[in-house]
Amino acid sequence: MSEQTSASAPIPVVVNGALGKMGRAIVKAVAAADDMTLVGAIDRNPEFIGEDIGEVIGVGPLEVPVLNELEAILVTAQNEAAQGGSAVMVDVTHPDGVYKSVRAALAYGVRPVVGTTGMSDKQIKDLAEFADKASTGCLLIPNFSIGMVLLQQAALQASAYFDHVEIIELHHNQKADAPSGTAVKTAQMLAEMNKTFNAPEVEETEKMAGARGCQTEEGVRIHSVRLPGLIAHQEVIFGAAGQSYTLRHDTSDRVCYMPGVLLSIRRVLPLKSLVYGLDKIL
Repeated sequence: MSEQTSASAPIPVVVNGALGKMGRAIVKAVAAADDMTLVGAIDRNPEFIGEDIGEVIGVGPLEVPVLNELEAILVTAQNEAAQGGSAVMVDVTHPDGVYKSVRAALAYGVRPVVGTTGMSDKQIKDLAEFADKASTGCLLIPNFSIGMVLLQQAALQASAYFDHVEIIELHHNQKADAPSGTAVKTAQMLAEMNKTFNAPEVEETEKMAGARGCQTEEGVRIHSVRLPGLIAHQEVIFGAAGQSYTLRHDTSDRVCYMPGVLLSIRRVLPLKSLVYGLDKIL
């Protein structure tokens, strides 16, 4: 346990993307946590700039205004940290700006917990190198749900016995990146089995481009669905002669992510480098 979490001083937390669906849930969770204090709410929506984030999301005044001044808030947050401690920024924004925001947080000594997906492999590598040089912890968490971690672990066990597997991920139609970071992470975990999946048995022809989804170097196919009414869902389907085995995780409310978010805020404090995946800190 870090000095900061073992002491009485609460962890200063900034939520970047505070007015999004995930951001609102995180603000509520942080405000209710005994060992944390919300010190910043960042959002680009001009309609609410300057207003109390608590009033905006309906939980009553929190005395934290909605602002769109990332660097100024990072400085303020770090100044709020106990001596020798650090503030934390939870980023649930957009793939277009997340890399810049996370790099800025690291530069100011604020530890990022990143739920935003869609960064390139090069961007993740650059952030990992920057975090190492700064000796500052950073968590990239494609999915904060404990249930998804369990699904991925079950998929790893199954992959030892099945040579054919495909992933179907389903999300709301406001999600900007595809495939989802969770699906990519699941495929990467399967790749660590050091085997090739889905050996072709016929010469396939796509009559419409994309009909068979995308494919990793290890042969794992990923299919993305985007529809209103969905939140976040994933299936991992294994097949073998005479049988199939399906693992599925469904999200019905974003509250399911909050235990993972709060755990990540606490666990990022003692880290000195970038860590990728909730499974690494459980």
